[in-house]
Amino acid sequence: MEPMSLTEIDSLYHPLLLETVHQAIAYSLKRGKQMMIHMEDYPPPLRQQRATFVTLKIAGDLRGCIGTLEAYRSLIEDVAENAYAAAFSDPRFNPVTRTQRDRLQVGISVLGPSEEMTFTDENDLLEQLRPGTDGLILKQATRRGTFLPTVWESLPDRSRFLEHLKLKAGLSSGYWSDDIRVFRYTTQTIDSG
Repeated sequence: MEPMSLTEIDSLYHPLLLETVHQAIAYSLKRGKQMMIHMEDYPPPLRQQRATFVTLKIAGDLRGCIGTLEAYRSLIEDVAENAYAAAFSDPRFNPVTRTQRDRLQVGISVLGPSEEMTFTDENDLLEQLRPGTDGLILKQATRRGTFLPTVWESLPDRSRFLEHLKLKAGLSSGYWSDDIRVFRYTTQTIDSG
């Protein structure tokens, strides 16, 4: 079964979304707090509820990545909040500094709806995966991990992709249980190049 389609954000709005990431970070560096979004300043497509991830890199190396898996606020608010969180709250990194700000490369992933996958065992799941296309959410009891479709670039092998996702969820790479739930989604990627 194909996942539900992603309604793409018109490329006309890509520069505004990327600029919002930069503005949210600059504002926080200058004022020490999060930037408020005034919805009336943005066109209707950016006010629709969407889930996003914001990825920050410096010289191609990951510098922060935070996002939401469920759409519960407007696209523009989600991007601004996740930009702030990726820059200042990703537990894997120290907060972004003023000197790093101008070197940041920005990526925004706009998530489509997730859909639970059905499979008989791990091999069946692996056969259904679409490298380069599927983002995955893996759930096992209280543990959860997700990989965006862009992770396929560094983990193109289906087995390794799934093994690393299990590790991210706090499980062992060889772990398997019939209670594992997996959801897939697609994304639209917007980046600063």
